[in-house]
Amino acid sequence: MIDFQADLQAIYEEMVGWRRYLHQNPELSFHEYRTADFVATHLRSWGIEVRQGVGGNGVVGLLRGGEAGPTVALRADMDALPIQDEKDCTYASLTKGVMHACGHDAHTSTLLGIAKVASKRRAELKGNLVFLFQHAEEITPGGADAMIQDGALEGVDAVFGVHLWTPFPVGNVYSKAGPLMAAPDEFTIQIQGKGGHGGLPHQTIDSIYVASQLVVNLQSIVSRQVDPIEPCVVSIGSFHGGTSFNVIAETSSLSGTVRTFNAELRQDVKQRIERIVQSTCEMYGAAYEIDYKMGYPTVVNDPNEAGRFFKVGAALFGAEATQESPLIMAGEDFSYYLHHRPGCYMFVGAGNVEAGIIHPHHHPKFDIDEKSMLNSANLLLGMALDYMA
Repeated sequence: MIDFQADLQAIYEEMVGWRRYLHQNPELSFHEYRTADFVATHLRSWGIEVRQGVGGNGVVGLLRGGEAGPTVALRADMDALPIQDEKDCTYASLTKGVMHACGHDAHTSTLLGIAKVASKRRAELKGNLVFLFQHAEEITPGGADAMIQDGALEGVDAVFGVHLWTPFPVGNVYSKAGPLMAAPDEFTIQIQGKGGHGGLPHQTIDSIYVASQLVVNLQSIVSRQVDPIEPCVVSIGSFHGGTSFNVIAETSSLSGTVRTFNAELRQDVKQRIERIVQSTCEMYGAAYEIDYKMGYPTVVNDPNEAGRFFKVGAALFGAEATQESPLIMAGEDFSYYLHHRPGCYMFVGAGNVEAGIIHPHHHPKFDIDEKSMLNSANLLLGMALDYMA
C-alpha cells in the first residue's frame, strides 16, 4: 500500500491555513457559495475533474488513478451554524452570528489536503478517488440525499467519512460495526388557548400552563414508556409564550428533538408524542398543531468496512488508540451514503484538555486541536488505499 504519511505531514500547515480561512468565513447550510467556489478552485488547480452545484451547493471531484481498480468516495461537509463565535483567537469568525461550531471547516480542509497529495501521485493509485464536498449537513433535509440523487455516488464502490470529535482526545480514533449515530427527528407544537387578564385566569385558557404540562408529560415517554435498555432521547429545546407579566398568553410554542436507533421505536415515540399532546390539550380545552419532521436515518456502518477501520487504525495509530465507539446520540446525513454503498463513518479525537480545547460541538467557544486534521487525513486516505488494495 502506498505510504502517504510523509506527504500529508508536509502540507499540514497548508491544511491549517485553509481551515482557519474557512473558520473566518463561514456560510450557513444551503448558502455555501463561496466555500464551494474555494473548494472547486483548489481541486481544478490540481488537475482533478470537478462538478459543482451537485444537489445544490455540493462539489464532487474525481481523481482517476494510474491503474485499474475500485472507486472510493471520501466525504466532507462544508456548512456552518447560526452561532456567534466567542473565541479569542486570530481566526475567529468574521461573520456576525455564524461560525463553524462543529468542525466542518476542518473536514473540508482535511479532504482538500488528501486531494492535493493524492493528485501528485495519481499514477500510483490502483483505482479512483471521489471527493464529496457536501453542503447542508446541519439542517434537514440535508445535502447528502440530494447529492446522491444528482449522481454523486455513480460508479462508487465504497464510501468513508470522518467527524472530528472534541469529546474524544486527540490521538485516538473510534468507530463500530452496525448502528453508530441516532436518527434525529424534530417537532414543533403550537398551543392555542384563550388570552385574558392576569388577574382573571378563570376566564382564560392559559397556553403557558398547558405547554408546561406538556413539557412534563413528554418526559414520561423515555422514563416510563420506553424499554430502559433501548437508547432514546426526547428533549424540549425551546419554549416561547407570553408578552407581558399581567397577560395570560393566548398562544405558546414548544420545539424539541427525538433521538432513536430502533426504527420501530422511532415510529412508536412519534405516535406517543401525538397522543400526549392531544390528550393534554383536550384536558384543558386548548387547541394545538404539531409539525413532526422525520430527520436523517440512523448511521449504520457496514461490518466489513468497520473491520477495515480497526485494521487500518491500529496500523496508523496503534491498537490502544483505535477504539470501539459508544453510540452517539447526534445525527448525521452520512447515513444516506451508507444506504446506497458499503462504507464506514469514523470519529477522530479532536479534544485537548491541556490546551483548553474542551468545549462541545455547537458551543460558541468550540475549537479543535488542529493536529486531529492530520490524523483524520491519514485515516481517511488509509481506508481508501486499503480498500483499493
